[in-house]
Amino acid sequence: MKLVFTPDWFAGFDVSIEIFSFIILALFFYFSIKSYKATQNKKALYLGIGFFLIALAEIASILTKLVLFYDTTFTRQIGEMVITYQITKSVDIFYKIGFFFHKLFTLFGLYIIYRFPLKKVLSKDMLLTGLFIIVSAILSQFFFFVFHLITLVLLIMITQNFNKIYEKNKLFATKMLVVAFIVLTASHLIFSLSQIRFFYVVAQIMQLTSYVILLGVILRISKKQNAKYRKSK
Repeated sequence: MKLVFTPDWFAGFDVSIEIFSFIILALFFYFSIKSYKATQNKKALYLGIGFFLIALAEIASILTKLVLFYDTTFTRQIGEMVITYQITKSVDIFYKIGFFFHKLFTLFGLYIIYRFPLKKVLSKDMLLTGLFIIVSAILSQFFFFVFHLITLVLLIMITQNFNKIYEKNKLFATKMLVVAFIVLTASHLIFSLSQIRFFYVVAQIMQLTSYVILLGVILRISKKQNAKYRKSK
């Protein structure tokens, strides 16, 4: 049973892309926390937390795919368990749990990134939003397009927020963030068509492109921070 739309020839490449994505997101979280410690800007903290949750989502996806679709010790152990105890649904359950957390962390992460530019980052509607995200992640187990539709809406709103910020500060780093989110939004639009396996490959490549742009932003911010640190010494 194959429950993702990865073509056989692309298997392995998609996991490599997700590992690369996790590294970039983890770096963004690191620099956001570093910026928060230096400036006490809570918005930088929330931005970092949002990217950290998406990084956890990538880990959930990576582990699930490695266990289910690749020859690992844990995979063989699952196979032995199925044969020994005749638990025909055990792999199916593992798949659903793994990708449930992938969708849950992604949606929570994107929502926090969407909220961070607003004056009130945390509000009373957070509980209702949290319940909506949990229900959406559960529904996505049965209707895969639900996840991509909500992700698409969140990414459009995030892109609009960062574009407004760019119109005010005109910083190159902010402009590149807008570009990265535009590409990421387009990738999820194509992911919604990923039942056609060619579109799945295109979406993965576009997602990789967005994270490469994000890496460029991270390196630029790091370079500026290092320059400021050398001047202060």
